[in-house]
Amino acid sequence: MSGLPQVAVVTEEPSSIACDALIVGAFSEGGSFVLEGPGAAIDEALSNDLSDYLRASGFKAGAGDLLLVSAGDSVAAEAVAVVGLGPRDKADATLLRRAAGSAARRLVERSTLGVAVHQLVSGSGYAVAEGLLLGTYRFTGYKSEPKTSKIQHILFTGDDGSAIDRAGIVAEATWLARDLVNEPASTLTPEALAQRAKESGEVAGFECTVWDETEIEANGFGGLLGVAQGSSNPPRFIQMRYAGSNATKKIALVGKGVTFDSGGLSLKDAANMETMKTDMGGAAAVIGAMTAIARLKPNIEVLAYVPATENMPSGTAIRPGDVLEHRGGKTTEVLNTDAEGRLILADALAYATEQEPEAIVDVATLTGSIMVALGKKATGLFSNDDALTGELQQASEAAGEPFWHMPLYDAYRKELDSEVADLKNVGSRWGGATIAALFLREFVGEDIAWAHLDIAGAARAESDYDENTKGGTGVAVRTLVNWVEGRAG
Repeated sequence: MSGLPQVAVVTEEPSSIACDALIVGAFSEGGSFVLEGPGAAIDEALSNDLSDYLRASGFKAGAGDLLLVSAGDSVAAEAVAVVGLGPRDKADATLLRRAAGSAARRLVERSTLGVAVHQLVSGSGYAVAEGLLLGTYRFTGYKSEPKTSKIQHILFTGDDGSAIDRAGIVAEATWLARDLVNEPASTLTPEALAQRAKESGEVAGFECTVWDETEIEANGFGGLLGVAQGSSNPPRFIQMRYAGSNATKKIALVGKGVTFDSGGLSLKDAANMETMKTDMGGAAAVIGAMTAIARLKPNIEVLAYVPATENMPSGTAIRPGDVLEHRGGKTTEVLNTDAEGRLILADALAYATEQEPEAIVDVATLTGSIMVALGKKATGLFSNDDALTGELQQASEAAGEPFWHMPLYDAYRKELDSEVADLKNVGSRWGGATIAALFLREFVGEDIAWAHLDIAGAARAESDYDENTKGGTGVAVRTLVNWVEGRAG
């Protein structure tokens, strides 16, 4: 896998940036294009040859369109890459990020990119930088002849260097999350995931402690142990902590870390098992976010927990009808072993509650039901607190990650009633994402603001789109970082 390109802010005028391709934006208008700001300046430097070529080529400047034009001697760049931004009145940071991501995939053969940022809205440069960096991502570690991105340097003009630096930190954290999701389950076992978290902590500067199966049992994590007992790879409980020097606020993150989900004895079919290495996407998001948080140093204490396990069928696997006892004493009758994520999250949420944070946010590839409701590009947001819901929606909008507020209907809670235990782990097929969220709510303290992010669809892209490349998306990393910084104030 190629490394993250180096980003820098330069003081030269766009026409003076020596690069393989200089990126400028164009709006669509009246069935054609309009060059403004840096794009118009480059066109003027080229004696209007740029606009003449675009016109002759029928360039419409639709969002994400790209046309590469050979540059003359009047500019230092070898070529000019004109990126379509769509109608001017619809241009915002999310569109800029998506357009930049799409452009990056078209420019992977170029070593050095120059970017003439058009300041359309607040944060334009940040959004463009993040989009370009995310669009260059490739996972090629297992390719004998990898086709990696050749982009090594991205030079920005006309923007704040601190914003560009932050974009690099957050993009690198998202790359890490994508790497973890894309890694085969044979190599990313629970133990290996824990090791990657430790290594990330050493580099980024957060604490990381890992419990093995003996410590997990001693601490009463019956849900995690129950799911893990069918696998030859033992579970791990990963605990991370970052604290600002004068932190007075404390929050907690929890990420589902099922490194492979066969469904257990409630076995998935072959097609639905193919991408189940993605079932630790919540853990990947939390670990990735912690690396960015530790580097950005907000003045807040962040606790992060990842219950990590495989869910496998074997002679020792949990059976439908078995009862598990969770941290804190609540019991669950397991009627479907493929509804395992909520079993391990229950332990982690109960433990997080004991630390008395102001708020808890969990991230999990939890239900197929959320994909029925929202498709594969949006995250379902459930919460017991309106203020927290608003904070996360605002953070997701700034990140360009689509979230949708989903209901917690108390009337559905009775579907989790069990005849033999405190709860059962499944209800009817209707409203499955809500019922799963209601199960999780049972393990969160009543006085703690809590939100559950169901990323089952958005955690994996079936093809390249916007700033996402096929495979793991690293969804929720950017939103979590924004939310934590917002909480810190």
